[in-house]
Amino acid sequence: MASFEELRPLFLLDPDVVYLNHGSFGACPGPVFAAYQQFQRETEAEPVEFLGFEAPGRLSAARQSLAGYVGCARDELVYFPNPTTAINMVARSLGLQPGDEILATDHEYGAMDRTWRFICHQTGARYVRSHVPLPLPDEDEIVERVWSGFSARTRVLFVSHITSQTAVRLPVEALCRRARQAGVLSIVDGAHAPGQIPLDLASLGADLYTGACHKWLCAPKGSAFLYASRQVQPQLDPLVVSWGWESDEPGPSPFIDHHEWQGTRDISAFLSVPAAIAFQAQYQWEEVRRSCHNLALEARRELNQLLEAPPLCPQEAFVQMFAVLLPDVDVRQLHDRLFDEYRVEVPAHRWNDRPLMRVSIQGYNSPSDIDALLSSLRQLL
Repeated sequence: MASFEELRPLFLLDPDVVYLNHGSFGACPGPVFAAYQQFQRETEAEPVEFLGFEAPGRLSAARQSLAGYVGCARDELVYFPNPTTAINMVARSLGLQPGDEILATDHEYGAMDRTWRFICHQTGARYVRSHVPLPLPDEDEIVERVWSGFSARTRVLFVSHITSQTAVRLPVEALCRRARQAGVLSIVDGAHAPGQIPLDLASLGADLYTGACHKWLCAPKGSAFLYASRQVQPQLDPLVVSWGWESDEPGPSPFIDHHEWQGTRDISAFLSVPAAIAFQAQYQWEEVRRSCHNLALEARRELNQLLEAPPLCPQEAFVQMFAVLLPDVDVRQLHDRLFDEYRVEVPAHRWNDRPLMRVSIQGYNSPSDIDALLSSLRQLL
């Protein structure tokens, strides 16, 4: 297994920064970034050939690689620049009516909360957020708490696989199963899942699933995907209508035709995803993840001891990213001082008016990074 001493030089991160925020935007290793730049150079060398003739075949191959990685068929997923864009397309396609309800939790990503509130403002639907407390209860109780918001008007279940602010893994398989039994469309925000936990979308049971490739899979920024089961694909209208709509040369999948081509844009990040998958395979990333989880366990224990705080979830409910409860501090000021005075990059924020710090551990992190965080917190708190 590759050690952090071997992996750290492969990433393009500033060596003077203790980087404990992989969860926000990821970090791309040099070999993958080089593949990304090579695609950009090929585009510029012959734009007509690359974008006009080669792009469909190259994108198909990139989808095939990603489909094998996440456990679905090639034509059940399409690339998007980020999960937010993918969910916006889905939300605008649902034909929600006044009184219809979208059921979610109070752990969802802020941009998604805003998306659903916008859609509700436009349609008269309601966004219902079930409270799931911290410390996190067991999986059965989570399912019951989420489903306590269900009503006869519920049309959509929207839930994170791994939450952004609170960094906990939710039992999406059980929740999607409950949604299917109730005849409710299930949408999973899996932004933090690819590269952090194994995925088998064919068996997970979600109707729609979006994931970021630029986060834990370490692909370039601007690479994400939407999985759509074949049953729901016809319901999805393209966010951008382009040549794939009423195509002169339709392919075998209208879903791909309608959503893959959105006019002239840089597709290099999409094409680089296979390089990210190959990079992690080369460095035995399952072992890297296991090592990261062990470091995260120790880091969480030490932070909770320093902060005199309880663990917010059982150890099986997180892998490489966790949250700890802070004292009642100005979280923005704490973040800024950690970075400005100690060069430690780690997010602090409020969730349900509780101050939290979210720590990400990636293969380039070492115990010395945790020591730096602990030392700086002892000074600041």
